[in-house]
Amino acid sequence: MKVAIVHDWLVTYAGAEKVLEEILNIYPDADLFSLVDFIDSKSRGFIKNKKVNTSFIQKLPFARKKYRNYLPLMPLAIEQLDVSKYDVIISSSHAVAKGIITGPDQLHISYVHSPIRYAWDLQHQYLKESKMGKGLKGAITRLILHKIRNWDYRTSNGVDYFLSNSDFIGRRVWKVYRRKSKTIYPPVDVSAFSLHEQKENFYFTASRMVPYKKIDIIVDAFSRMPDKELVVIGDGPDFKKIMSKASSNVTLLGYQSFKVLKDHMQRAKAFVFAAEEDFGITPVEAQACGTPVIAFGKGGSRETVSGLNENNKPTGVFFHEQTSDAIIKAVNKFEENQSMISLMDCRENAIRFSPERFRNELKTFVESRFDKYNSK
Repeated sequence: MKVAIVHDWLVTYAGAEKVLEEILNIYPDADLFSLVDFIDSKSRGFIKNKKVNTSFIQKLPFARKKYRNYLPLMPLAIEQLDVSKYDVIISSSHAVAKGIITGPDQLHISYVHSPIRYAWDLQHQYLKESKMGKGLKGAITRLILHKIRNWDYRTSNGVDYFLSNSDFIGRRVWKVYRRKSKTIYPPVDVSAFSLHEQKENFYFTASRMVPYKKIDIIVDAFSRMPDKELVVIGDGPDFKKIMSKASSNVTLLGYQSFKVLKDHMQRAKAFVFAAEEDFGITPVEAQACGTPVIAFGKGGSRETVSGLNENNKPTGVFFHEQTSDAIIKAVNKFEENQSMISLMDCRENAIRFSPERFRNELKTFVESRFDKYNSK
């Protein structure tokens, strides 16, 4: 079984790249394709130091830092990557990777982190936050996104089987492509986090400081609860804005090493998570430390956190509006019901998302579908 793996772009090591790393652990001899590859020589271990087959965007001016500006060319670029000699193509896609061209005798399985968010249901939010929703630039951007939607829908027909990283994304796949998908949750390195039963009297959150992460409303909520301490780790464009909202009981540490982040996550009374994520790795990491989660009850967190009254082994509390008031109510609810949440139950819930489970599920799925495909 000759395997090709297609990834959108290689510029950092984040959630999608952790999935790619585990796919390569299953198929270490697979060839790797991507629109661009700007991973530096010291950080290529997760792709096993492979040579990456890239598109023409790799050589365009300023592509290293401005590759996203070439979005209008990405559909064309992904279609130029030649995977015709492979039996199985696995695309790891949150943008255009699933649009790779395959033939009738090739099996194409697409692991979808999300359909192109900024082209579909999050278009209006994207235009607003990027300040590109008005004027001539806005009109051009909307036209480009319209054409990408048409292309994205059309190329869904070239995928034999869809996999999604959560049931939430599975519903998005159905809404956009009218195709069913199987959920295989992404791998979380739960072994890097250990159960810590001695909790201290502070709440914790960690994230990149960008609008959709909603760190501002978490900070605002705790600024209105002066008797409760909050520690925040993370940096980003909104850092100064968020810092201006912080009262004396809120400590912003900026960017910190993994060791410092892990230490706070282990000792915290609870982890607060206000984003609507496709899956959301940090709530799982917190639970791996035995730390309960206070989470926005929409998106992936509904599948990774067990709420009060939803399970006989709750691991957290949900709030249902992205507002400071809702977070305050959820924190108070957590404190009233904290005794119902077992730290060991949090840990056991997190283990469901281990890399070993991901590898076993994906390998079984790919090989069973390949056998079925070959028997035709």
